[in-house]
Amino acid sequence: MDTAMVIDLGKQTIWVTILISAPLLGVALAVGLFIGIIQAATSINEMTLSFIPKLLVMAMALALFGSWQLVTLVDFARSIFERIPTLFM
Repeated sequence: MDTAMVIDLGKQTIWVTILISAPLLGVALAVGLFIGIIQAATSINEMTLSFIPKLLVMAMALALFGSWQLVTLVDFARSIFERIPTLFM
């Protein structure tokens, strides 16, 4: 196992992490920004007003993107397991 292989595996790991987390983080950012604008416009500073809608939208996003995220993660894990025989040659 040489340095180039370790660096390549690290790059792939970071990329898969970004791909898996991006949809949920993007949805949370958009909903949080929208709720923040509404709170600033109406001067309502209720904490549950931002938490509950964000939680519901994140659950819907997870239901929508969850299967794709799982397939991506399983493909990545499968590619790592396929590399095991070549690691110590």
